Amino acid sequence: MSALITLQNIAKVYGSDNTEVKALWDVNLTITQGDYCSIMGPSGSGKSTAMNVIGCLDRPTQGQYLFDGQDVAQLDDDALAIIRNRKIGFVFQQFHLLPQLSALDNVALPMVYGGVPPAERRQRAAEALQRVGLANRLTNKPSQLSGGQQQRVAIARAIVNRPLLLLADEPTGALDTTTTEEVMAIFAELNQGGITVVMVTHEPAVARLTQRVVWFRDGQVIHTHMDPEEISYGTLVG
Repeated sequence: MSALITLQNIAKVYGSDNTEVKALWDVNLTITQGDYCSIMGPSGSGKSTAMNVIGCLDRPTQGQYLFDGQDVAQLDDDALAIIRNRKIGFVFQQFHLLPQLSALDNVALPMVYGGVPPAERRQRAAEALQRVGLANRLTNKPSQLSGGQQQRVAIARAIVNRPLLLLADEPTGALDTTTTEEVMAIFAELNQGGITVVMVTHEPAVARLTQRVVWFRDGQVIHTHMDPEEISYGTLVG
């Protein structure tokens, strides 16, 4: 498989002079198309900053970032917004659903911004909800759904534009064990369907369900192909 994500000598520095903070430093990482990996590391290790760079939400201070063969590190805001809308889906710990909208309308939102015609929006949104097991909840608003169902709606919204990459930031952090397993099964199914999945998590049990672990410490990548079975609570805090 070809590389979907290539980070070369990436650095992200906040502040300057005496207030300078190196959130990332000399990060080199390759994620291939079809990969399913988790990003882990202690608090302050740089994993969330790396996720923001990978998701084109933030630009690196230095280095080259190739996404789907395109150097995106120096693109302007408009170009980055197009990539985020068309090629990347985002899932977060908090579901970020609009409470006044139905599940169908929440899922359709990215297509509104992308200029997709209304009839096609409704069809594709319904298909995405069916894919995550919510075909019978199209008209329900978030307040009428459980936490796990709301996260499924958020996943459907993330995949409705058929992205190359699905980025998930602590997607199971607000869920109980049973619901976590259900949501992780959806991620595995989406990955088997060809979507590259990159997930930030602090939960060893969640990381073990991915194919490999990228481990960050002090703003740098320490391991890029750690076996998920090697992850333990001791590793996490050590």
